[in-house]
Amino acid sequence: MWAQVHNALADLMAADCPAAPVQHQKDQLQVFHGLATFYLKYLQIFRSLEVMYDQLVHPQKRRIVRQVLDGVMGRLLELKNEMVELELSEFHYFDDVLQDLKMTPQDLEIPIPRYFLREKMQVLREREKMLAHILAKGGLTKQNPNKSVQTMCLEEAVGILHVCERARQGRLRAKFMKEIRQAQREVLAKFRAAHSTTTPDQAAILIQKVWRGYSQRKRTERERLEELIFLGMVPAVQPSPSPTQLKARQVETGRRLVQEQNEAEYQKALLSVKDSIWDVEGPDMRETLQEQIRQWFIECRDATGKFPDFPNPEDGGSALIFAQKTPEQVALELAAREAEKQKKKKKNENNDAKKEKNGGKTRKIEKKIKQLKAKEKDDVEDEEAGWKMAPSNFIPTVMEGDKMYRDVWQGRDERQNLLQRCDLQLVREEKRQEVEEEVRVQVDELMRQELKNLRLAVDRNRGDKKKKPKGNKKKKKSKKSTKKKKKKAKDPTADRSIESLYEELILQGLLIQPMNIKLSDYIGEFSYLGTTLRQAHIEPMPSLSDVRQLIALYGVLPLGSQSVHERAPAVKSLLLAGPSGVGKKMLVHALCSETGANLFNLSPGNLAGKYPGRAGLQYLLHLVLKVARQLQPSVIWIEDAEKTFYKKVPKTDKEMEPRRLKKDLFKVVKALRPEDRVLLVGTSRRPFDADIKSLCKVYRKIILLPRPDYASRLVLWRELLLRSGAEPGPRLDLSSLAKVTDGYTQGHILTAVRQVLSGWRLAGLRAAPLTAAEFVPPLARLEPVFKEEEEAFKMWCSRTPLGRRRARAARAAEEEADQGKREDKKGAGPRRSKEDKSTTKRKPH
Repeated sequence: MWAQVHNALADLMAADCPAAPVQHQKDQLQVFHGLATFYLKYLQIFRSLEVMYDQLVHPQKRRIVRQVLDGVMGRLLELKNEMVELELSEFHYFDDVLQDLKMTPQDLEIPIPRYFLREKMQVLREREKMLAHILAKGGLTKQNPNKSVQTMCLEEAVGILHVCERARQGRLRAKFMKEIRQAQREVLAKFRAAHSTTTPDQAAILIQKVWRGYSQRKRTERERLEELIFLGMVPAVQPSPSPTQLKARQVETGRRLVQEQNEAEYQKALLSVKDSIWDVEGPDMRETLQEQIRQWFIECRDATGKFPDFPNPEDGGSALIFAQKTPEQVALELAAREAEKQKKKKKNENNDAKKEKNGGKTRKIEKKIKQLKAKEKDDVEDEEAGWKMAPSNFIPTVMEGDKMYRDVWQGRDERQNLLQRCDLQLVREEKRQEVEEEVRVQVDELMRQELKNLRLAVDRNRGDKKKKPKGNKKKKKSKKSTKKKKKKAKDPTADRSIESLYEELILQGLLIQPMNIKLSDYIGEFSYLGTTLRQAHIEPMPSLSDVRQLIALYGVLPLGSQSVHERAPAVKSLLLAGPSGVGKKMLVHALCSETGANLFNLSPGNLAGKYPGRAGLQYLLHLVLKVARQLQPSVIWIEDAEKTFYKKVPKTDKEMEPRRLKKDLFKVVKALRPEDRVLLVGTSRRPFDADIKSLCKVYRKIILLPRPDYASRLVLWRELLLRSGAEPGPRLDLSSLAKVTDGYTQGHILTAVRQVLSGWRLAGLRAAPLTAAEFVPPLARLEPVFKEEEEAFKMWCSRTPLGRRRARAARAAEEEADQGKREDKKGAGPRRSKEDKSTTKRKPH
């Protein structure tokens, strides 16, 4: 698998980074097709690398695979950003590209690397223990929302008692009537046994008839169920784990232990090998370096007549010396430069003389030069009008990892290393370079002092002159540094530990424990009509599968990997907008649970009455940002994000002061640096109530969560019934349920399933299978999402910055098409008119 991945990666890199420069492309469809092809191929490689990194146990191999894996992840984010800038939309549809590459919609799913959680499992467990201890200490055992106690009047209480009493009497009467009917049946059975007149042959025929009918009905039902399962209309019954699956789980746990053991052995080898190299090879390295530097001093003295300047540590020290050319080569280059300068002077003198003689000719030549320059500018503008891929920050990383694989591991014989332990020879080569760098730093300090002594002894006058400006420069630098220190703001929590700040946020309810939800639990199907609708100039609503992919790309991958977050296109804030019940809160918790991130709840309702005043708000934001940076990755969640940017605060919300964060929220987002794995996530069910300009200024990325389509509803019904313990049989028409629930959200469907599948109903499934009619009453009591609300979300998205850019691009394309049609009519109009006159005379009508 490793060899196949690198072969595919080499072909892909050759196409992604061609040797010849690529010209600007103007055909948008062709450009998008190329980007989508690269995206899908990188996604296939990403999936294979993730499996390899999870299954390899060799510690040095895992590091190379990890480097390539992070590079491919970052390249995926870059390609996604290019597609967004090209199509001016967050959602893309790959139907035709999937057909060309012979891929399925399942291949579009973004795999979440398992090392995001596995490598910091111990930290997460300690955090959970600390959180439970703080909650128990503060008397907050659970962080569920406060459930208000329902109060009722006396008439309602009496009515409930009447209903319960009638139900009790009804149950007693039903029990009494059941006993009477049972006694009657027993009497009737005794009477029939005493007065039976059937012969044994007749009794056998009756028994055969009943049995054959029963067995045939069972066989027909089983065959029908098998056919439905084969056609995919009914899910297959999932049996208990097979012995093979149990064995695979045992192998996986054993592999985890081997990975940990080999990693611990590798870390010990790093320390022991480095110490041995210091003891054995360190003195020889020091002597050879000193001899080389002294020889360089002498050569420079002989070539230039003075001792050279020793390079600064920031420039690399003595490593820069041996990367440069010899003193003889430097002298030759200086002589060549002087000769070129003299030639240029002679040419300029000759040109001046010619200009004085031929003044008129030079003016004409200058005009021609200006015309040529104007043409070149027009050509450059035409090239810029096309599209060209931006330079990548991750392709060099991928190429470096691929080179390391081919140089070190491709032809390496690993037959003797069956346990896949670390290779000490590679460790020694790696540590030898580190020891050489450390020795070089020490030698540089000694040789700088030796160079000063040589200058004092040989070039004393020059040395004194050079010392004075150096001292002045140092003083100036010190003044600048003091000025910078004065500008730094004071830390109000400098005397407190992170643990105390963490405890304060938990007790205030601002840092909550995320629910254990996976991103795959957000059930949704792929949209098969996206490309077709866009070709018909109809903007389709995104599918739930597209939403799941965007959350993985913009949230999970950058928060999970530090190297990806630092160099990928920055996504500091994210807004999830959609009607109530489409899963916004679920996605926030899934984002935290997939990456092990802390969840800070700064919703307006949660901040009401906490840290009052301007000073309190500043202290709160400083507290949250400090803890979020120290314990990254972190997610800052703002529920009902539109309330922060209300145009006019309603009377019902004035007490909570929803606009407290309006002025400071943009500063918080701006203060986030590339190395801070902190993401601001807002959720909104009514974004059109907010000031769109200030809202979009804070939330750069906006994801619209739609209501589920037919395919997603069908999968949702099936999965929710299976997870509730009810297997949908052939009598349950899921297709009709999916059709009837058009407009209902995932929350509505989940509510209906929970109301119908109570404990007693699950117990009686064998006797009375589920029917679709049982779910109609609970659904009828819920209010669906109507088309007007969906159109309101569409209109709001068209007013966002990205939506406006898309509308402007569409208008520009229409104007260009209209202008082209007009030019065609003007150019071909007269000729066509003569031909039309000649043809119209021949036509009878």
